[in-house]
Amino acid sequence: MKSLNTLALAAASALTAAPAFAQEAAQTLDERVNEVFATATGPFVSFIFSPFPGTSFPWIVGWLVVAATVFTLYFAFVQFRFFGHAISLVKGDYSDPEDAGEVSHFQALATALSGTVGLGNIAGVAVAVGIGGPGATFWMILAGLLGMASKFTECTLGVKYRNEYPDGSVSGGPMYYISKGFDELGLPGGKILAVLFSIFCILGAFGGGNMFQANQAHAQISGIVGDYPGWITGIVFAAVVFAVIVGGIKSIARVTEKVVPFMGILYVGAALIILIANFDMIGWAFGQIFAGAFTGLGVAGGVVGALIQGFKRAAFSNEAGVGSAAIAHSAVKTKEPITEGFVSLLEPLIDTVVICTMTALVITISQQLITDPETGFYVLSEGGSHIATVDGNTGVALTSAAFGASISWFPYILAIAVVLFAFSTMISWSYYGLKAWTYLFGEGQTTELVFKVLFCVFVVIGAAASLGPVIDFSDAAIFAMAVVNIFALYFLMKLVRAELNSYASRLRSGEIRKFKH
Repeated sequence: MKSLNTLALAAASALTAAPAFAQEAAQTLDERVNEVFATATGPFVSFIFSPFPGTSFPWIVGWLVVAATVFTLYFAFVQFRFFGHAISLVKGDYSDPEDAGEVSHFQALATALSGTVGLGNIAGVAVAVGIGGPGATFWMILAGLLGMASKFTECTLGVKYRNEYPDGSVSGGPMYYISKGFDELGLPGGKILAVLFSIFCILGAFGGGNMFQANQAHAQISGIVGDYPGWITGIVFAAVVFAVIVGGIKSIARVTEKVVPFMGILYVGAALIILIANFDMIGWAFGQIFAGAFTGLGVAGGVVGALIQGFKRAAFSNEAGVGSAAIAHSAVKTKEPITEGFVSLLEPLIDTVVICTMTALVITISQQLITDPETGFYVLSEGGSHIATVDGNTGVALTSAAFGASISWFPYILAIAVVLFAFSTMISWSYYGLKAWTYLFGEGQTTELVFKVLFCVFVVIGAAASLGPVIDFSDAAIFAMAVVNIFALYFLMKLVRAELNSYASRLRSGEIRKFKH
């Protein structure tokens, strides 16, 4: 009897286990890879995005905002004092075509902007306004204005310590100015920090700067034309990306100087149409933004909730302090490193203060246009977290619904914008990753070609796979770049101030004049 019971239990156990086995067998390769990857990288991701003890404020956001504030004060609000001069530099008023470098001030700005203007401006703002209320926009603008000083600092150093080669090409960025700058100041550990930064930069380029972009672009395209295999999108994107990046920074700059203004005008133009159509509500929307910034307007977390979301979105959107933009700006044609610092401070202004604010205004206005007054703009999800909803939409869908309330065909425009944003981000981050790769493995056509082929392979993988944990890790890698970069900038910022003082005195004396073209 005992043996029969044992057999019965074994049979029952086998029958019970059968569905579980079948379910495990049905688990896709992507899911298994993601599970293993998430387990392996989880502690690193959790550390980077963990909050300050007793708060919900991510320490990495605080790290970026505090640094931006320090640089703003240290350089005596350089972003406002030299704003007009930055515009003149972008226009080419002080550009000498004989200067060393590969691209113009405008091309360098466009290339760096193409790496930051993207889904953070579309989906990220919707999340910020949804969780932190309209008041998050105020803190987002403030963080953007402060971040201008961070870009100024890192991009000046990028040009100052770049490598210039006989063929006219250059290599620059945090890995170069950390190692060279620390050597110049007699500080230890510069090369170790530079290698660490390069590793994080390559990981960030493959993930957040590549796979995530391809994945989101495919999601947007398939949402319009119908579901189809992601690898098809991946191969098309990979072919186009390779055709651009194989020509190096000059080829990338030629594309970004055309794509970035076009996609910016396309997106901002649509926002302006909605704002003009609802001109009478703009004052009300700004009132909501200011009131929400200092009262919270009842959203989760109140004023602190609005502040956290605003700072968080700004930091994640414009990447000021991450060091990535310094790589693009290092290729500029100039003999005055500080000039590219002035040009780069325009990035957070365009990315965060202008484009993100336009998105926030449209979403805030759409609140009155299409939200059921009985349910309100804010709802609590089943998990208890505070999210935004416009007819049940969140994230990029919320932005699409907000624009679609006034322009029925805007979701199609948004799909085009997302594809352009994804493409421009990929080609910019390919250059960032390439320079980190060549810093580690040496300059040379073969070394560069290996990276470019690898980058394009990851484009296909990104479009085809489910990449949640990979994206979490690559985002963490990008912000780990900021940990290394800002730590170094605190030691190197006195070198930037010496450059600033020298240039400012020569500009006042008339020694530096507009170049006659």
